[in-house]
Amino acid sequence: MPIRYYPIMFVLLWATGFIGAGLSMPYAEPLTFMAMRFAIAAVIMVLWSLWSRSIWPKGWALVNAAIAGCLIHGIYLSTMFWAVHRGLPAGMAGLVSGLQPMITMIMAALVLGERASGRQWFGLVVGFGGVAMVVWPKFSASGGGVDPQTMTACFCAVLAISLGTVWQKRFGSAGDLRSGTAVQYIAAGILCTVLAFLLETREVEWTPDLIIALVWLTLALSIGAILALLVLIREGAIAKVASLFYLVPGTAAILAYFVFGETLNLVQIIGMVVTTFGVAMATARR
Repeated sequence: MPIRYYPIMFVLLWATGFIGAGLSMPYAEPLTFMAMRFAIAAVIMVLWSLWSRSIWPKGWALVNAAIAGCLIHGIYLSTMFWAVHRGLPAGMAGLVSGLQPMITMIMAALVLGERASGRQWFGLVVGFGGVAMVVWPKFSASGGGVDPQTMTACFCAVLAISLGTVWQKRFGSAGDLRSGTAVQYIAAGILCTVLAFLLETREVEWTPDLIIALVWLTLALSIGAILALLVLIREGAIAKVASLFYLVPGTAAILAYFVFGETLNLVQIIGMVVTTFGVAMATARR
């Protein structure tokens, strides 16, 4: 597939994660669910790497792949799902997640020396404003759950994926993405399994919704979306890649409209337009 289609594929697949979370969380605890998801993804990627005779990372490359996996998959997804599982409103989670592109760009400047232009900064600020407009109606539709624990978990999730993105760009872009991703999921699976045994009951109610969510989130997101993200990180500047996350809330709102019948008001529609404009400003060529 040409590289120009990867951003579209990533945004569409990543946005379905919100629907998968809604289907799965009533029937399994977050860490337990993630441990199962990462274990299946690890098996798939290991078999694919062996079949394609991929070169496996060794030494520090192996360590760096494991660190990136724990940050991007293990910590980010587990803490975000935990916060939502504890009742954090989707609107608040979406708004905090909107800080991720700006935090990533700051980290990229400090670690990688990537300097963003004024146009890119303006695009990211405009994009964040659009995200706020898209998720704002969800504040009134959700109840409690906003407390120091859930907010801390949400911020930790954003910091983890921001740092993981920069770490992958700095240390993991040169190796084979298939075997590197396999190592990432093995490390993330071990992390979530250990935490699940320490912090959760590990009880799972095997309903059709849970099975559908587990299969979809593993294949579409953990394999499809993540590989697209890793390719984009390897091929492009961090600021451009991170800005794509702004398009996810609007895309998720559109999917929820068709799947769950959720309404879209004028503010959300305008917010999607504003977000798209901001992303275009942040990613456009000079």
